[in-house]
Amino acid sequence: MIPLSRNRDYNILWSSQLFSELATEITQVAFPLLIIAMAGSPLQLGLVSSVLMAAHMAAIVPAGVIADRWDRKKVMVVCQGIRAAVMTALTVAVLLDAASFQLVLVVAVLEGFLGSVFDPAEHAALPQVVPAEQLEQAVARNTARPFIATLVGPAAAGLLFTVHHVNPFAADAIMLGGSFVALCFLRLPHRPVPPAEDRSVGGDIAEGVRWVLGQRLIRTTLVWMIFVNLVFSALIIIILAVSGEEKVGPGEIGLTMACLGAGGLLGGIFADRLRSLLTAPVILIGFGWVATALIVAMAFVPPGILLGVLLGAAMFVVPVANTTVMTYQLVTTPDALRGRLSSIAGFCSGGAGALGPLLGGFLASTGTTTGVLVCAGALGLVAAGTTVSPVFRRFPEAALA
Repeated sequence: MIPLSRNRDYNILWSSQLFSELATEITQVAFPLLIIAMAGSPLQLGLVSSVLMAAHMAAIVPAGVIADRWDRKKVMVVCQGIRAAVMTALTVAVLLDAASFQLVLVVAVLEGFLGSVFDPAEHAALPQVVPAEQLEQAVARNTARPFIATLVGPAAAGLLFTVHHVNPFAADAIMLGGSFVALCFLRLPHRPVPPAEDRSVGGDIAEGVRWVLGQRLIRTTLVWMIFVNLVFSALIIIILAVSGEEKVGPGEIGLTMACLGAGGLLGGIFADRLRSLLTAPVILIGFGWVATALIVAMAFVPPGILLGVLLGAAMFVVPVANTTVMTYQLVTTPDALRGRLSSIAGFCSGGAGALGPLLGGFLASTGTTTGVLVCAGALGLVAAGTTVSPVFRRFPEAALA
């Protein structure tokens, strides 16, 4: 059994998803910047961002069916190839000063849709290229990947756009093109695919939902994911709001948010080691209480770097908890349903991530300390629930062996 660092197909999957996530982070900043540079209206600015998110959410559940019912390598290759071509077209249009709002809107729809279709196929393909004994290690490394994109993407988008408006889109086109080429050389074991006449998208989605709802442990972990994502996405908005109210400088606000990414990245790096030292119940129950205590402390420190350090510390414990849950989900889900599980989980966490900022904005209007303490109280209830829950107190060691 070769180490993951020398597993050719795993490295292709990992780097391809990193490029996909980087492209998403860059476009989320570059699109609004381009609209502003084109003297677009605030309505157009909001519409592009909303369309990007709406396309992602609309595609994510059907994307699971695509990942389960079609060749996963072909799905990923097609998605990255079209994304690279579309981003190249936008790059040329910007370079020639011929970009229009309509073109940006079309690119946003395709980027959101295809990026959403790509994700479940990549997630479901992971157990096909990684032995079961290394799956938890692979999942731990994957949990660090989004934080790399979060740390690098927005800053890179702003810097590249400052040099020239075309640069962030050209960078996206190059990364997605490289991902497309690499995926052409990916080797996935053959898996049986049902005949086309036996397929029904609605029936396949219903089958996946029924299976997930019928699995008590997976059903419970999805609910856990929803509430954790809801709390953290609301908390970030509250921190940004209080930083603005307290006249914290943009540079210090940026460093505060960088602490979030750095904490998550470090947590992803050490997630596999922590999993080898602690049992699954200790990790899941301990995560809730540790994160709750850190959020309570955030209510009593001034905004700025110290608040960012506490936020980073809270994010440090997130990857190991996610690794524990996601590894179990992957190992225990039949291969024919892994894409749909990934899409359902993505829909739940994405929905919570979209609702959280709205909730955070409302809580910020009630007062900073109150808003942060409400988040701490909500996560404390989650921690109490995991502590008394038989599912979490007897959480299996991911059925790894």
